[in-house]
Amino acid sequence: MNDIFIEQLVNKKRTMKDRIIFIAVILMVILIPVTFAALALKQVIMGYFFWIAFFMFCFGVWFIWFVRSHQNVEFEYQVVQDILVVSKIIAKRKRKEIMKLDVRTIDKLEKGDNPEIRKMNFVRVYDAAEQSSDDKNTTYAVYQHAALGKCALLFNPNERVLNGMKPYLKKEIVLKVFYNRG
Repeated sequence: MNDIFIEQLVNKKRTMKDRIIFIAVILMVILIPVTFAALALKQVIMGYFFWIAFFMFCFGVWFIWFVRSHQNVEFEYQVVQDILVVSKIIAKRKRKEIMKLDVRTIDKLEKGDNPEIRKMNFVRVYDAAEQSSDDKNTTYAVYQHAALGKCALLFNPNERVLNGMKPYLKKEIVLKVFYNRG
């Protein structure tokens, strides 16, 4: 039997939003214990506020690690026969299957920012791309889901993943994506 199994891991790049959250957490971890330490200097009962400041700082260090590790996101694309499975891996510990897609249901498969696809209305958009949807390396897959309707997948497949999908894609898509015709 001629079974196909191909997988690819893609690291999601940190966005400006991720950086702002991380900076806010660091500021919070610094300012809250400093505030309690300042209160301890002004109060007669200094010991309690210093201990509160110490434990808040220890909790803050753990919280910084927690936030930073949960911003480490990877996407895994698996092609098994005619099924594309996209999973999200958070902090290399937690895996969640985002979607399962029958490759035969793909109506459009295009690389780069396409204004025609941007104008379409989708019931659901699955973003499993390395960077934002504005990136020229992002591939758009538009497909018809049996229960939901018209959906889109944003992802960054390499040549091996695309070649694994190739036997199951519609003829027009194969000609356009692989042979630049159409």
